[in-house]
Amino acid sequence: MARRVDPARHEARRLQIIGAGLTVLAARGYEGATTAAICREAGIGSGTFFHYFATKTELVLAILELGTAETVEKAAALEGRTDPLGVLLDLVGSWADDAADPRIPGFVRAVAGVMHLPAVADALAADDRAQRDLLLPWIERGQADGDVRADLPPARIASWLVLLSGGFLERVATDPGFTVVGERDLLVATARAFLVGPGNAGGATAGRRR
Repeated sequence: MARRVDPARHEARRLQIIGAGLTVLAARGYEGATTAAICREAGIGSGTFFHYFATKTELVLAILELGTAETVEKAAALEGRTDPLGVLLDLVGSWADDAADPRIPGFVRAVAGVMHLPAVADALAADDRAQRDLLLPWIERGQADGDVRADLPPARIASWLVLLSGGFLERVATDPGFTVVGERDLLVATARAFLVGPGNAGGATAGRRR
């Protein structure tokens, strides 16, 4: 008789391995993060690891896909909000806050070394699309309200916000003097200035004056 699998326990163990993988990849880079080191960090045997992930690359993909899923889930948490500009700035700020996890900069560096792998490139592209898809409806609402600049199409604004957030994360990953704590507020202020556009410094209040 086949052993019954407890879905909750299975997912908890999978997340345990993902967490350990993130820690080891951040500390050692992709090449240095052996499956043996990940198993030691997770407190599991190699058989358990390979039950969940056939390769180390699959583990990297799982970490990336988990981040994409969290981006998608943010859409539900924003339901009921009526301040598009505030939502957009909160999203930019939340992506900066994600980089405050001390493991994230190291993981970004590790992923940079395997971006040439098609599966990794596809996962990064999926995450990019998820961020844009999350931003687009709020940009469109903000333009309709007069709170977000209307001289650029929504897709282009979304692309620049993703670029701004991605560049921030890359800088945090490569420059020890550039920290989330020290630079987050300036990132959000920069995003706000871009979103409201030239000649519309009042932002939301400018939209209501029309």
